[in-house]
Amino acid sequence: MDVCTEPLCYELLAEVGEGSYSKVYKAREVGGKQRLLAVKKFNVREDSWETGIPAFMIREVSLLRKMKFFNHPNIVELLDASVVPVGRSLDLTLVLEYIDQDLSTYLSKAPAAGLSRDCIKDVMQQLLRGLDFLHTNMVLHRDLKPENILVSSRGEVKIADFGLARIYTFNIALTPGVVTLWYRAPEVLLNSVYMSTVDMWSAGCIFAELFLLRPLFKGYTEVQQLQKIFDLTGLPSEEDWPSDSPISYSVSWGPKGSCTKLLHNLGPDENDLLSQCLAFRPSRRISAAKALAHPFFMKH
Repeated sequence: MDVCTEPLCYELLAEVGEGSYSKVYKAREVGGKQRLLAVKKFNVREDSWETGIPAFMIREVSLLRKMKFFNHPNIVELLDASVVPVGRSLDLTLVLEYIDQDLSTYLSKAPAAGLSRDCIKDVMQQLLRGLDFLHTNMVLHRDLKPENILVSSRGEVKIADFGLARIYTFNIALTPGVVTLWYRAPEVLLNSVYMSTVDMWSAGCIFAELFLLRPLFKGYTEVQQLQKIFDLTGLPSEEDWPSDSPISYSVSWGPKGSCTKLLHNLGPDENDLLSQCLAFRPSRRISAAKALAHPFFMKH
């Protein structure tokens, strides 16, 4: 099937993913550079026409357009966007650069002995550069996880999937298991206010996963997720518990006291960076810019 939108013409090759509101296809450019492309198609049905195109779709397009203007190497590039009426519905199509694997696929191919320290440093540095760029531009990703981080065959790391975090808030009750809790910051689990530091918590979970080759916290309910966090990091003090959370503080949550060495097979620099990413109190969590200046990245 050939689709031609100015200035990009492409043919769809295969469906590679499906979300609640969209399908993603692998496609090839017709003419031009014959690049492989990722085509993300949203379908807006007639029953939502009164309310217009849903906000999350507009958010994703506008964020990607803003990002395209800056063309950051660690953010997936938007090549084209179009809205076409099809019968009684609207088709919103995003054409993005194609990268054939995400970080979870990349980790599944890692040698049994694990990734080298240099490799971990390189992946983490690129991820943090992408996050620093987003946060500098007042953008919170809010759904950072290995499936939303792409790794090209040349080792380029790119953050993808913008605007998805808010869709899931409507879907959690309907589709448990669609959204993973494993990378979610405690303040989100506690229904408290949050800021860009939620992405740094997720980055910390991903940092640990690069060493472990498995997720650090695998909870299947919000309570279980919090429990797993406190089992590793220790229970925070009552003063640090968010006052606006509907969930009350209790000593039964887990062991008291903070843990300086989160993972025993890591050196002091790795553990220090990890514990600063996984600080319970958001104001104590390291920023992406500060993390990039951490000794872990400075030493050879």
